[in-house]
Amino acid sequence: MEPSSVPVEESIKSPSSNGVLQAHLSIVGCAKGMVPILRNNRMGHIASYITEQVINKDEQLEMAGIRYSDDLYGVRATINVYETKVKKDSKDISQSILIDNGPKGHEEGVGACYSVAPSITGDSFARFHVVWRDGKLHKPCYDHVCPGFVQVSHRVGLGGRVLPVSVYNGPQYVIDIYIFKDPKTANWWLMYGEEKTPIGYWPSSLFSHIKDKGIFSYWCGFVQGPTASSDSPQIGSGHFAAEGYGKAAFMRNIQIADINNKLVTPNRHKDLLGTSDKMKYSIDGYVVDNHGMHMYYGGPGNLV
Repeated sequence: MEPSSVPVEESIKSPSSNGVLQAHLSIVGCAKGMVPILRNNRMGHIASYITEQVINKDEQLEMAGIRYSDDLYGVRATINVYETKVKKDSKDISQSILIDNGPKGHEEGVGACYSVAPSITGDSFARFHVVWRDGKLHKPCYDHVCPGFVQVSHRVGLGGRVLPVSVYNGPQYVIDIYIFKDPKTANWWLMYGEEKTPIGYWPSSLFSHIKDKGIFSYWCGFVQGPTASSDSPQIGSGHFAAEGYGKAAFMRNIQIADINNKLVTPNRHKDLLGTSDKMKYSIDGYVVDNHGMHMYYGGPGNLV
């Protein structure tokens, strides 16, 4: 199964033409009609650890990135992948894109991220997840923890490792992520890679507030946990944004899908850039060039 159509893309320079290489999601050989469910020896289902709020009010949160407000029918980004150094008791760190809508306390959203969470998975690997919050469960769900996300790929293992990963001052690897609303079915689709391979979709029946469109999007890195602010870990490469290419983590090819199902560069007057603590994290290099909208972000946390 595939979407009825995909957003028409602006002509922008390919990321691989600037020395950036494609990372790959975990591939599992399953027969057609079946989908891979990855398991972790420590946890059972690798994503079963996250059923609480994406941002738990009882926990601390730090972030660096972009919040964008507009009528949104899709988002995309090319995300630089690092296996960020996180303390063993840290809960989560993610580089993510998300689209959402709804009144406070009743927000709905769909998104994708990679995360490093040693206290949960028992390792320090970068792993790929899908996430959503619908109007029925009133809590976020990841991967196949809750019914909702319909996986169509019989090869991609949600919760699996992203490989290879970037090296500071060395090779840089990225994943391309697309999330958009199918104009005919109103389902929200997730695709990845230069070939725009469909992973799956969130049925429109899950939602009330994003059934028609989203109104906010986020491209950011964040860390969440009981000591995220008091003993903050790294975000991104662990280096400040001003260090630039090859040293600071980046997102590029940042685009939105408009009502005409066309991917366009966001309006700079409708965004909000920032970090939760400028002493720990930063955002820089926010420009529009041959790579679309582009930013560097991240930092060392308390390891300054």
